[in-house]
Amino acid sequence: MTLAIFDLDNTLLAGDSDHAWGEFLVEEGLVDAEVYRQANDRFYQEYLNGELDVFEYQRFALQPLSTHSMEELESWREAFMAKKVQPMMLEKAAKLLADHRAQGHTLMIITATNRFITEPIAELLGVDYLIATEPELVNGRFTGEVAGTPSFQEGKVVRLNDWLEAFDETLDGAWFYSDSHNDVPLLKLVQNPVAVDPDPTLEKLANEKGWPVMSLRD
Repeated sequence: MTLAIFDLDNTLLAGDSDHAWGEFLVEEGLVDAEVYRQANDRFYQEYLNGELDVFEYQRFALQPLSTHSMEELESWREAFMAKKVQPMMLEKAAKLLADHRAQGHTLMIITATNRFITEPIAELLGVDYLIATEPELVNGRFTGEVAGTPSFQEGKVVRLNDWLEAFDETLDGAWFYSDSHNDVPLLKLVQNPVAVDPDPTLEKLANEKGWPVMSLRD
């Protein structure tokens, strides 16, 4: 198979689903608004700066999941999809996915955002394979901890290599689309790296290396 791999936030979506989930929790009064918003914004800026401690962030992001039942969380997520995710959907992203699908490529999203948030987004986009940061589940409840390696920076390479081994596949001819300099380790690994609405650091590197630069924004 030829893999067409996509980052999710600010690549296939016109925004960051992880940060938007935090905003949703604040707006719905489900967390302490001032404290949570400040932390959410701080972590997002650290991510943009390439300075994020992914385990510290994930403990913050997963903590609200650990204090509520799965039934409650799924109800929140359904509202989040309607209020926050739908407005971030991009027609050009859907077309890009369709173009790769028409070529017989296998579609995959690989994202640092956790699976609870991203699984319904991948389903909405019609992408069969999702590698996301895995929240630990014990007896049907989230613990607030990460299970295994977060799919962030080099962790995306680790998780993808695990997937390739499990499915007995290779990266021959693979594509990877991303907006972020955090994804440079994986962009360097594939035959067809593409910078999508890139941050300044990635745009500079893409121009230096002759990688294609494109926009999915209207």
